[in-house]
Amino acid sequence: MAALTFPGPAQAMRSLLVRQVRAVFNDRNKGETPVVPSDQALFEPDSPIRMVHADVVAMMVGRMRALLLQMLHPAALQGVLDHSDFREDVEGRLRRTARFIATTTYGHRDEAARVIAVVNAIHGRVHGTLPDGTAYSATDPRVLAWVHLAEVTSFLEAYLAYADPAMPGSAQDRYFEQSAMVARMLGASPVPRSRAEAMALLAEMRGELHGGPAAREVAAFLLEGEEGRRPGRITRTLGMAAVDLLPPFARTMLGLRRPGMSGLPAIAGTRAMAGVVRWAFAGSR
Repeated sequence: MAALTFPGPAQAMRSLLVRQVRAVFNDRNKGETPVVPSDQALFEPDSPIRMVHADVVAMMVGRMRALLLQMLHPAALQGVLDHSDFREDVEGRLRRTARFIATTTYGHRDEAARVIAVVNAIHGRVHGTLPDGTAYSATDPRVLAWVHLAEVTSFLEAYLAYADPAMPGSAQDRYFEQSAMVARMLGASPVPRSRAEAMALLAEMRGELHGGPAAREVAAFLLEGEEGRRPGRITRTLGMAAVDLLPPFARTMLGLRRPGMSGLPAIAGTRAMAGVVRWAFAGSR
C-alpha cells in the first residue's frame, strides 16, 4: 500500500493564500471559477502582457491608480456617476474588471471576443450630458483611449514598482503593443503601441482632464470610503501605494498628496504582500 502523504506547513500556507486570493476575484455565489489559461488565447505564454497581468498585488495597486486617473476625464467620470452603482458595489466592480482582464489575457480567444462584445454592448447604453451641457458617450473613441491609457500605464508602473523593476524597455513596449489589440477591439483611438507613444498621448490629453469637486469626491471615496463603510487595512495600504505612483499633476488635480515618509510603512507592506502572494502562487497546484 502506498504511504499516505500530507502537505507540509509551507504548502498548506500557500494553498490557503491562493484560495483566499482567488475568492476575492471569483464570486462563488455566481458559480465563478478562476479563468483557465488557454493555448488558444490572444497572447502567447510568457509574453509581457501575461507576465504583467499575472502579478496580483501589482495589478491591484495599478487598478486603484487607474481608477483615480480615469476620474480626471469629465466624460469617464460622468459615465460612472450616471450609470454605475460603484458606491454600493466597489468590490463587485473591481472583480468584474479583473475577470475581464483575465479572460482577455489568458482565456480562449473566442471567449475573449465574447466578453469584449458584452462590454461594447454595455458601452452603447452609457451616454448622457455633462454638467456644462456637452453630450458624452462611452463609445467615444477618445474617452475609451483615456480609460485604456490610464489602465495600461498604471498596470505597468505598478509592475515595475512591485514586481520587476528591471523589465527591459523592449518588453515594456511589447506590453503596450499587446494591450493595444484589446483596446482597438473596444473601439479606443488613438491607442499607444509603445511606452514613448503612451507618454506622448498622456501629455497630449492633459488639457482634456479636470480635477473638479466631483472627481475629488470620488477619489476620496475610493481611498477612504464613507461613514459606516471604511475600507479595510489592506485596501488602505494598496490605495496609499497607488497614490504614491500617480503622476504629480494627477495628485494635484485630485487634491492628494504624495504619502512621503508617512507612506513608507504602506509601501513596504505592499512590497511584502506582493512577495508573499507571488511565493504562494509559484507553489500552487
